[in-house]
Formats: sequence, C-alpha cells, structure tokens
Amino acid sequence: MDNYIEYTTVDGDTFDIIALDMYNDEFKSHLIIQANPSYAKIITFKAGVVLKVPVVEEDIPETLPPWKR
Repeated sequence: MDNYIEYTTVDGDTFDIIALDMYNDEFKSHLIIQANPSYAKIITFKAGVVLKVPVVEEDIPETLPPWKR
C-alpha cells in the first residue's frame, strides 16, 4: 500500500477507534498497526501522535442489490 492519510491522535485514541473512524470498521485496525509498526505496542494514545493510515479501496460485490452499493 503506497497511499496513506496522516492522522493525528487525540488523547485516548486506540487503533480500533481510529479504524472505526477512518474505515467504519474497527476490525481493520490491523492495517493501521502494520503501517505504523513502531507504535504496535501502544494500547491508548496520547494526543499529537501522527500515524499513517492506509487508503483502502474496497470492491463492491456485484451480487449486492443496488440499494446496498
């Protein structure tokens, strides 16, 4: 992944909270952790930490009905 957005943490942020905010899916927190290995052991962030958040392009399955695309 070459495309990233910079995210500056607020006090109390966690990887899953950031993933929920950025991807609308807390289970994608592993993508942010992989992009920021030096912070992988951080549970709760203090304010002001700049993280790289990968831009994820999601494919929409063609089997979804139009109102869910």
